[in-house]
Amino acid sequence: MKKFITNIIAVSALFLASQQLNAQKVVVNREVETTNDGKMLLGHQLKEQFLKEPYADWYVKERDEYAIDQKAIAELKKAKINSYNLVVFMGTWCEDSHRDFPRLMKILEELKYPENKLTIIAVNRKKESPTGDEGLYNIQKVPTIIVEKYGKELGRIIEMPKTGYIERDLVDILKKDDSSVFKEIFKK
Repeated sequence: MKKFITNIIAVSALFLASQQLNAQKVVVNREVETTNDGKMLLGHQLKEQFLKEPYADWYVKERDEYAIDQKAIAELKKAKINSYNLVVFMGTWCEDSHRDFPRLMKILEELKYPENKLTIIAVNRKKESPTGDEGLYNIQKVPTIIVEKYGKELGRIIEMPKTGYIERDLVDILKKDDSSVFKEIFKK
């Protein structure tokens, strides 16, 4: 009898664990139809999604026309940007996102940035996503590009790059990371 009860408990625990795993699955490339904005991407996205209509209209044009600052690209390579994680919040309804998101993607292509280190989250006009990630990152404006290392935020570009160039702002963020490491070493 004792073995029977133990087996029932074990099976129940496995069942509950599998239910929990299923509940944590994130839907990728969700697209919704809205009254005011028509088709809109919402939640976690893959970059290929932006090559589809109606997003390709603005995405491809802006990406192809953007002239990258090669000096900043060289600095980003030297600073090993590919070892950092990027989290990007954007809106397919937002003009600033229409401008800066394709530019960022062109920069990342130039850097051969690993796709598994990039998280793209599309939000609605209220800056909300289905998973609620915007709350974890305190997103107020889009686009917001967040640079992380070891799960810690190092800096972010909010709405528009301060220098006028995303790649230059990224260089500035990575320079802060280097200097903060030196400060920690010499502080002790």
